[in-house]
Amino acid sequence: MSAPSARPAPVVPSTTPALTTRSRHLALGVIATGMLMIILDGSIVTVAMPAIQNDLGFTPAGLSWVVNAYLIAFGSLLLLAGRLGDLLGRKRMFLAGTAVFTVASLLAGLATTPALLIAARFLQGIGGAMASAVGLGILVTLFTEPRERARAIAVFSFTGAAGASIGQVLGGVLTDALSWHWIFFINLPIGLAALAVAVPVLPADRGLGLRAGADVIGALLVTAGLMLAIYTVVKVEEYNWTSAHTLGLGAAAAVLLGAFFARQARAGTPLLPLRILRSRTVAGANLVQLLMVAALFSFQILVALYLQKVLGYGSARTGLAMLPAAAVIGVVSLGVSARLIARFGERRVLLAGLVLLVGVLGLLARVPVHAHYLTDLLPVMLLAAGFGLALPALTSLGMSDAKADDAGLASGLFNTTQQIGMAVGIALLSTLAASRTDELLADGQSRAAALTGGYHLAFLVGAGFLVAAFVVALAVLRPHRSKPVAAPERNAAAV
Repeated sequence: MSAPSARPAPVVPSTTPALTTRSRHLALGVIATGMLMIILDGSIVTVAMPAIQNDLGFTPAGLSWVVNAYLIAFGSLLLLAGRLGDLLGRKRMFLAGTAVFTVASLLAGLATTPALLIAARFLQGIGGAMASAVGLGILVTLFTEPRERARAIAVFSFTGAAGASIGQVLGGVLTDALSWHWIFFINLPIGLAALAVAVPVLPADRGLGLRAGADVIGALLVTAGLMLAIYTVVKVEEYNWTSAHTLGLGAAAAVLLGAFFARQARAGTPLLPLRILRSRTVAGANLVQLLMVAALFSFQILVALYLQKVLGYGSARTGLAMLPAAAVIGVVSLGVSARLIARFGERRVLLAGLVLLVGVLGLLARVPVHAHYLTDLLPVMLLAAGFGLALPALTSLGMSDAKADDAGLASGLFNTTQQIGMAVGIALLSTLAASRTDELLADGQSRAAALTGGYHLAFLVGAGFLVAAFVVALAVLRPHRSKPVAAPERNAAAV
């Protein structure tokens, strides 16, 4: 198998002082730590939900807003935050977002009523969006040599892939040993340490200035449209897909987003320059990610539910059962993926990873009611190595054609696609699993058998999404290697 030829890219001079290797590695550590804190928060909360409900008196419907408030704020603001990072400076946006997330974590840990916790979670979503949206943009401008960037993206991708599994273990331990408040308090030392290191090591950038993309109407349209779209999707389990609530709000969201894109085509200083979507590689990578993330919700969440509700595992044991997946993802993403990408290119590595992930969900679709961990589940965890191949390759492709002036926007777009895929996966796969479970219960099957049957259907549909992602990657993405992203002179600032 021959390696694809690299595409030459002109190097634009920059007045930004070159960072030392140590400084760039510290900067990577800061960005990865910020991402890990945000990813951990998402999974750590799900484990503590029963304790939160008992302590604060949440109703079952109200409890879902502990997750929904964060998801709506986070997903709807990523695109705007990414563009603002390009305009105002990505370092400023990262520092501000990390600070907001850290303060919101303190407020969430101190919450004494449902309303206070939901408000703090919404604020966490805002801070998380601000920091996450520009993280990849900073990374690709720091690491411009393809092999070096592949290693950096592998580290970044690992924090996202493994953070969920680590969060489940940590959430169970903290909740059982201390209290649910500590799942939020643990963010304080992490956030403060990240801020302390980020100030001196992240490269300063002035940004393009608001005049280069200060489209206020466009910002309002895209934020409102995404917020309404994500709200509609997360409420599907309550209202179902064909209800007037879902169809009406979905249509309203489509109108808002359609108006946003129409405005961007005419605006003199668009918030989202449509040229970024004309890149076949960027558009294809984002579509593949949407399908892949929607499918892999069934691994991250439904496997945990199967372990707890069918096999009777506790929270901590569930996290430990999924740790081999985190370990193998780490080994592959940190030790193997960069070398494979350098030799074979991102597209081939992505395709190989998707094949392994189809195997993961294919095996899960046959998992029995009375499963043995070593024979039925451990092979699944080991095949999760596909995450370690697919995620770094996909991330590289998603950022591959980003110009320096658009790096934050490309990062925000990539993260927005991820959140939409997650919301769709949650809504669709959980609804399908619940409906199938109800049918099997009505047929007289035991609760464990009915739950397993419901999960089987969700795993099969998820595998179908992954097959579709494979087809899109094969048909749309071209053999490609990352090219350097140079910082234009007008963007540079003295550090």
